[in-house]
Amino acid sequence: MPSTVAPETAEYLTRLDEFIDAQIVPLQAADDNERFFDHRREWARTDFEGGGLPRREWEELLAEMKSRADRAGFLRHDLPVSVGGDASSNLEMAIIREHLAHRGLGLHNDLQDESSVVGNFPSVHLVLRFGTPEQIAEFGAPGVLGERTLAFGLTEPEHGSDATWMETTGTRSGDDWVITGEKRWNTGMHVATHDLVFARTSGSGGDPRGITAFIVPVRTPGVEIGLFRWTLNMPTDHADVKFDSVRVPDSAILGEEGRGLEIAQAFVHENRLRQAASSLGAAQYCIDQSVDYARTRETFGAPLATRQAVQWPLVELHTEATMLRSLIRETAADLDSVDHMELSDHVSMCNYRANRLVCDAADRAMQVHGGMGYSRHLPFEHIYRHHRRYRITEGAEEIQMRRVAGHLFGFTGGRKKG
Repeated sequence: MPSTVAPETAEYLTRLDEFIDAQIVPLQAADDNERFFDHRREWARTDFEGGGLPRREWEELLAEMKSRADRAGFLRHDLPVSVGGDASSNLEMAIIREHLAHRGLGLHNDLQDESSVVGNFPSVHLVLRFGTPEQIAEFGAPGVLGERTLAFGLTEPEHGSDATWMETTGTRSGDDWVITGEKRWNTGMHVATHDLVFARTSGSGGDPRGITAFIVPVRTPGVEIGLFRWTLNMPTDHADVKFDSVRVPDSAILGEEGRGLEIAQAFVHENRLRQAASSLGAAQYCIDQSVDYARTRETFGAPLATRQAVQWPLVELHTEATMLRSLIRETAADLDSVDHMELSDHVSMCNYRANRLVCDAADRAMQVHGGMGYSRHLPFEHIYRHHRRYRITEGAEEIQMRRVAGHLFGFTGGRKKG
C-alpha cells in the first residue's frame, strides 16, 4: 500500500507550492480579487440578475490562473504527452488533489468552479480514449485551451442515478441521427461549444447496452438551453436542455454505438476517486484549522483544546481521515494497473465516505469556531455548501452504497454468484 509519497511526487508538490506562492497568491491579492474568496465570495462570483451565472470578471480571473499554470508547466500534468502533459498516474493525481484542497480556499484550487493549477480534464480524457482521429484533433488540445468546450448531458428530469432508464432517444434517419429528449443538470452549458449527450438508440429501459454518446454542437437547430438551476452553492452552470429532433451525423458518435454508458463509467470512476481525494484534503483542512483554533481560544480560563467535548469529535474525524487516505491511495494505485470496473466498489467506498467526511468536518469546524465559524468570514460554510452536492451529484451515496453491497453480497462484480 502506498502510504508514503514517492520522492518524485514530493518534489513535484514542493515546486507546485513554490509556483502558487510566487504567482497565484499575488494574483489573488491584486485588484481586490480577494472579493472572490472572502465573505463577499458568493456575491462577487454570481450575476444574480443575469440568471445566477458566473460573472465575467470571475471567469476571466480563473482563465488567467490557468494560463499562468500552463506556462509554468503544471496545468496539463494529468494529460498524455501527446497533448503536452506528463501522463501523471491516478495515484499521483489523488495525492495532488488532496494536497491542493488541504491548502484551503484560494485561486490555486477553486471548489465551486473545479478549476485548478493542475487541471482536471475529464472530457479531454474521454475524447482521447474513445474518439476518432478527427474528434481527437477537434477536442483534444483545443479542449485544453478552451477553444472547444464539451458539456456533459447524462441526467434527465425523471432519471438521475437510474441512467439506464433514460428517455432521451436517438433514431437513425438515413446517414444521420435524430435526438429527442431533455437533460437536467447539464453542466457547463453557459460556455460549451458542444454537449456530450447520452441517448438510447436501441434496447429498452434498464438495459445497460443500447445507449450512445453523441457530440452535439450547441448551435444545432433544436437545441434549446433553458433554466439554469440555482443551487446551494452559487454561481450555477447547470442547465435544463431540450433536444427537439436534433439532427447530427453518424460521425458525432463518441466511442461505439450502443456502448455510451461505458464512456460515462470511465468518466465517473477516475473523477470520483480524484474528487474523493479533494474532499479528503478539504476535510483535513477543516480538522487542522479547528485543532489550531482550539489550542489558542480560551474560554472560562482554559484553552478549548483541554475539553474532551472538543477533543473527541476531532479525534474521530482525524482517525477517519487517516484511514480514508490509505484506502484512496491504495485504490488509486490499483486503478493504474487493473480495469476500472474491477474497482467500482472500492471507488464507491472512497467517494461516499470522503464526501460525508468533509461535510462532517466542515460542520464540526463551524461548531468549534462558534459564531465566527457560522459566518462567511471563515471558509467553512463555503466548504460545506460546495462538498454537500457531491453526496448527490457524483452518484448519490445511497447508489454508491448499493454498489458496494452488490460486490459484498455477490450480486455483482468478482464475487457474483451464479
